[in-house]
Amino acid sequence: MVEPTVTPVTPVCYRHPDRRAGVSCQRCGQPICPDCMVQASVGFHCPECTKQGARNSPVITPRSLDSRPIVTQVLIGLNALAFVLDIVGGGSLSGNSGSFAADWGLLGGYPFRFGGGGTGVAFGEWYRLVTGGFVHAGLIHIGMNMLVLWLLGSQVERVLGHARFAALYLAALLAGAFAVMLANPTELTVGASGAIFGLMGAALAFQRSQRINLMQSGLGGLIILNLVITFAIPGISIAGHIGGLVGGFVTGWAVFQLDRRVRNEWVGVAVALGFAWIFALGAIWAAGQYAHPVLKF
Repeated sequence: MVEPTVTPVTPVCYRHPDRRAGVSCQRCGQPICPDCMVQASVGFHCPECTKQGARNSPVITPRSLDSRPIVTQVLIGLNALAFVLDIVGGGSLSGNSGSFAADWGLLGGYPFRFGGGGTGVAFGEWYRLVTGGFVHAGLIHIGMNMLVLWLLGSQVERVLGHARFAALYLAALLAGAFAVMLANPTELTVGASGAIFGLMGAALAFQRSQRINLMQSGLGGLIILNLVITFAIPGISIAGHIGGLVGGFVTGWAVFQLDRRVRNEWVGVAVALGFAWIFALGAIWAAGQYAHPVLKF
């Protein structure tokens, strides 16, 4: 008996049935030809999805039209400066040996001694809620964080604009600090990872609001990979990462939803700063009971 021959069906563009489709739209999944492919941050969109995204996208202002990720660059510069001060003050390229910069800047809730002294958030050193996000444990730590900050931050900044991005980054950083103070205020924490997880959360909120497939865009896989690393590698601040992710998502969702109703980017800035204030007050309140500190990053 002769088996029937099955001829593969060549996908064609849904807008031009006479043309062969090269890829599928990342948003709606329909096949599109090269003439219909619109470059997106990840993959390609069809013209209809591009128009819909433009209608629902955040407010576009002359500032946000500037494609340069200025705030991202400034944040990377501040992290690099803090790292240099750490090394000059006696820190190590390979880990935490203690230095003036690390002792002054790391996040801790209660009295501790790391490189010479320290009091903690519970005793009025509230600035540690912010500075802890700029001190890193070695060259590999800061290198990995700054790489992700550049790749992810530059994209989120182009979506939000400079002002809203800066406010959201602060809210995400403080959300991570709040979670650390809530879970274990004696845990000594360093690094920008909480804020970077917050950027993932904000990107998640944006893609969900735009009905973008998270796995097709690559964001879902990125978040899953980083969560696996968070739980699999000892010494990582789980609370800081999860707190940043949740705080970034909540703040981002509020900003994107509000943006559909109030076409003013400064309202979004005020909302993000409001969340940052709430997280900061929560972290100060949550500085809990004393125990021997353990350094996390």
